[in-house]
Amino acid sequence: MKLTRIALLGAGLTLIGACSILPKSEPSDVYRLPAAPAPASANALTQSWSLRLNKLQASEALNRPSIAVIPQGDVISSYKGSRWSDPAPVLLRNRLLDGFARDGRVTLLSTDDSNFQADLELGGSLQAFQTEYQGAQAGVVVRVDALLVRGYDQRILASRRFEERQPLSDVQVPAVVAGFGQASDRLTAEVVAWAVEQGQTLAPQSR
Repeated sequence: MKLTRIALLGAGLTLIGACSILPKSEPSDVYRLPAAPAPASANALTQSWSLRLNKLQASEALNRPSIAVIPQGDVISSYKGSRWSDPAPVLLRNRLLDGFARDGRVTLLSTDDSNFQADLELGGSLQAFQTEYQGAQAGVVVRVDALLVRGYDQRILASRRFEERQPLSDVQVPAVVAGFGQASDRLTAEVVAWAVEQGQTLAPQSR
């Protein structure tokens, strides 16, 4: 019994010693995706159909809070000591939700965080959400393959690829984050316009 106690005490000391030499995690700056104020649509004719916004599918490299960068070739890295407030698919879904709300034409909005059923669903895949370098030139790339799906049977009704690039003259993280905001704002405006146009034809009419 005495030997067992000594062995357990020794094991505990070993674990404490191991914990003391583990590297401390570096503090991170947490960034939101910035948005430029945008006025509501001048032709805000309210639609009768409802829309659910789903998180975009993404690769493991993009489905995380790290701020992705491709410094050269096919190597995907991230900015040290900085991260997003949410994984990129969530950031972009929330930006699209805000974009539809600001536009004002589709007012019956929900997300996949709820169980509400909607006439149409907007989803797809996030193909790029990163900074890319071409030689000495850097720029933000946001690329989405969007799908508009009928809610009750999940049939794909329309699809389209959207891509926005924002050149960067400053590659410090705050300027990079601002570039993501600019590219995402433009892409959001394009997706909103496309989805509303498609919905006017594809969505069921109100009874």
